[in-house]
Amino acid sequence: MASQCSLSTLFPIQSQLDCDLDEATTQQEKEHFVYQYLRKLDEEEDLKIPDFQTGLEWLNTEGPLSLNKELAGKVVLLDFFTYCCINCMHILPDLHQLEQKHSVKDGLVIVGVHSAKFPNEKVLDNIRSAVLRYDICHPVVNDSEACLWHELEVSCWPTLVLLGPRGNLLFSLVGEGHRDKLQLFTDIALRYYGEKGLLKAHTVGIKLYRDSLPPSVLSFPGKVAIDDSRKRLAIADTGHHRILVVTVTGQLEHVIGGPESGRQDGDLSKASFNSPQGVAIKGDTVYVADTENHLIRKIDLSERRVSTLAGVGAQGTDKEGGAMGPEQPISSPWDVTLGSAGGDEDNVLWIAMAGTHQIWALFLADGKLPKGSESKAGTCIRWAGSGSEENRNNSYPHKAGFAQPSGLALAPEEPWSCLYLADSESSTIRTLALKDGAVKLLVGGERDPMNLFAFGDVDGKGVGAKLQHPLGVAWAPEQSLLYVVDSYNHKIKVVDPKTKQCSTFAGTGEAGGTLGPEFDKSCFNEPGGICVGDSGKLLYVADTNNHQIKVLDLASKTVSLFPVSMDCTDSVPSHPPGPAKAPTLPKSAPRKQMPAAVVSAGQTLVMSVTLSLPEGTKLTEEAPSCWALSAEGNEWLLGGQVVTGDILDVSKPISITTKLPAVIKDSNSNPSLTLGVWVYYCMEKGNACMMKAASFTQPLQISANDGDGDATLSLAHAF
Repeated sequence: MASQCSLSTLFPIQSQLDCDLDEATTQQEKEHFVYQYLRKLDEEEDLKIPDFQTGLEWLNTEGPLSLNKELAGKVVLLDFFTYCCINCMHILPDLHQLEQKHSVKDGLVIVGVHSAKFPNEKVLDNIRSAVLRYDICHPVVNDSEACLWHELEVSCWPTLVLLGPRGNLLFSLVGEGHRDKLQLFTDIALRYYGEKGLLKAHTVGIKLYRDSLPPSVLSFPGKVAIDDSRKRLAIADTGHHRILVVTVTGQLEHVIGGPESGRQDGDLSKASFNSPQGVAIKGDTVYVADTENHLIRKIDLSERRVSTLAGVGAQGTDKEGGAMGPEQPISSPWDVTLGSAGGDEDNVLWIAMAGTHQIWALFLADGKLPKGSESKAGTCIRWAGSGSEENRNNSYPHKAGFAQPSGLALAPEEPWSCLYLADSESSTIRTLALKDGAVKLLVGGERDPMNLFAFGDVDGKGVGAKLQHPLGVAWAPEQSLLYVVDSYNHKIKVVDPKTKQCSTFAGTGEAGGTLGPEFDKSCFNEPGGICVGDSGKLLYVADTNNHQIKVLDLASKTVSLFPVSMDCTDSVPSHPPGPAKAPTLPKSAPRKQMPAAVVSAGQTLVMSVTLSLPEGTKLTEEAPSCWALSAEGNEWLLGGQVVTGDILDVSKPISITTKLPAVIKDSNSNPSLTLGVWVYYCMEKGNACMMKAASFTQPLQISANDGDGDATLSLAHAF
């Protein structure tokens, strides 16, 4: 009779296999050992695990899954993870590789078992955002109380557990860095059970949440930086794998990368990134922490080129560094900021190296670390952090311990003379002294360096203050204040470094998108980045899960949306990406055919769209009402893109501007533009909310002659 077992039963059995594999010299030997292990395990043991509890919330599926029903006859890989954890992020490419090699029909199903560390991570909407952010394409279950974690005696994140077709334990791998073993175990398990005829080819009802989403201008923006002297911002549009350079009024100047991930250097029109996070901008240069490529990149706007300054394009494990940048492997850089170290101004780029829990330096010119030796330009080297995941403060930088540092802010002036850092997994803000590298606590956490669970939402002084996974910091020298994005508390906080007092500055503590507009009535959703602009008068916040940049005006104490106009002033790429697609309209959506408009090549087209909601209703503030302009079949009209924008106010007409190409591709065609609108609105009294959509098809008769002025088209629809 099968007994329900845990990993403590499996590990002693698997330990002999692990020893055999360590001594094996060929791949054939390794496969033989794993095959014999499975045969013996099947004959002598039946380590069946408990099923998932009923009533749990599932993502990326049509409904709940059971080991005894939908997953019976499958080899199942359980990934015990929590979405804040950098180590958990590091194994996602391994899982993706497995999914590419073995389909559900082949007999493999991967299930993410989300077992939260932070209270904020227990909320389904937040897990859903993480699933989208990390492009997870397999089923995920929200085991918010970690029931299966406890029943299997899992002890750390990430832990992988491979099950046979009866829900029986086969193997377990703890931590990251086991790609080859994972591939070996999975390959042999599928072969073994396939030969025994125990695998089934049925589907399991996977339904990806991302496929139902409307478009948005930004997707999970991670960080934002400003060059106040040039009055422009750099935005890491992380979910779209691109960097946007915009003026402080929201006019788009450059789009570099996207919409797909990649790691190509070269001309701006061809360059690509993979989930970039940190950005620093000065003049015509943007430095980028290209996080999932494990690279530091440089965008030269004047030369229109992207180059790699550090990293080899794969996750590194080196915790010392010292090689020239392009030969130095690095791991998940999360933020960057310019500074000076024993040389000229801005001769170094400080890096929050989340993957190895350290702070690194990339020398842009010759320089010297505090109490260190000389470093040549191009050297990439560890400055602080032992590499152990700890909350350890120490006067010797190499003996200090960080836990996934994710945000940096430089305060070079006396008496501060330090680098502030948001140490996310210890829920602390720390200081790193520029003169000697001493690491000290500013606020949050607790004094035990091994306790990474001292989090909360408490205003207070020093260790008495509590934060929850802060991801960003910004220094305001005009006020001598530090602003913090307390990400999992959905707040902006302010710290006085002189008194170590930490106080809530904006946000209610509830995840949402409401614009107060007052600070204490406005909502954020896991904000990830922040910068100070207009000589200390404004804060720009990357409100990550709301897909927005928000502006906090310190004089009026109000929050507003930062408008990003997708009418780019940069030239159209010489090789634009393939045409994107607008989201599918509901079958019930009205489709309006407009009379043909006579326009001229090169003319600016202004669509003035009037939308009327039913009486007694209003736009749902937190919902993503939007529009999308496309040209299916005539993609050249829009440079191969689908142009999108948010709908924030229907009390006045929405103005959508696009410039027609100066050269007509096909003079014999009858091109048309299609504008789709998706509107979420609720009854002003009561909780009934709905989503409605409509589309307008606008035929164009394009003359080759130059036209005078703009061509304005009026469109209207009443829902």
